[in-house]
Amino acid sequence: MCVVGTRINGVEIADTIKLGIKRRIDKMREHDVEPCLATILVGDDPSSLTYVKNKHKACDNVGILTEDYRFRGDVTQQDLEQVIDKLNSDALVHGILLQLPLPDHLNGFELTSRIAASKDVDGLTPQNIGLLAMQKPGLVPCTPLGIMTIFEYHKIDLAGRTVVVINRSNLIGKPLYHMLLQKNATVISCHSKTQDIARICLLADVIVTAVGNRSSFELRSDMIREGCAVIDAAITRLDGKLTGDTQYNDMIQKASFLTPVPGGVGPMTVTMLLSNTVKAAADIHNVRL
Repeated sequence: MCVVGTRINGVEIADTIKLGIKRRIDKMREHDVEPCLATILVGDDPSSLTYVKNKHKACDNVGILTEDYRFRGDVTQQDLEQVIDKLNSDALVHGILLQLPLPDHLNGFELTSRIAASKDVDGLTPQNIGLLAMQKPGLVPCTPLGIMTIFEYHKIDLAGRTVVVINRSNLIGKPLYHMLLQKNATVISCHSKTQDIARICLLADVIVTAVGNRSSFELRSDMIREGCAVIDAAITRLDGKLTGDTQYNDMIQKASFLTPVPGGVGPMTVTMLLSNTVKAAADIHNVRL
């Protein structure tokens, strides 16, 4: 019988990784390099405001410098392009983060693509996405990187395992697909048009779910086989409480590993942003860590 019921503590894993990040920053300071992240926020969306605030706080906690660029919701495409160009050429800035989503009048793809690949700490530029697909990763998206770090931390072997990913976004599903393939997993990508998703989930040794809409989808315990590892990377509100795609108390009775929401993948995503910023600074200044 498979061992079940291991709660993945994302906060604990993130804290362990942050200790290593602090040591890397100390080493970089020996070379007169101070890692710096610049964030760009458009509008006053409460969630985006909170996310940016939390990212700045996390940077401060490990010793990463920050620059905060905020614009009204009616800012023009040209104005943002000029800011990105300025940050691309600023030798003291090592990471650039454009907080998404953007207002409808802005072209998010063009703005994200304008960020220098060497400073693309979200891993969303065509160059970094292409490198990942070609198994030559540069900077990779933070949530998939956090998920892969969870697998590594808990020694969850992916080679030869069937992994179902319920998400096909550029932020999570697509980059995670390539990262799992590089670990020799057999990957099945599911989405809103997938038929009989419950049958497919029952094939899985590992499931990563990131839908974030409980009114349209819930990963139930009867959709997994006993001993399946479940990574819930979704975040939504249900009855006024933060939750993911799973009902934790039911799922933990059957899953070998399970991430809670909150406290699972979320802290890892922010920590991977810190790690990417330090990596970018080291690569730009040719500092070996």
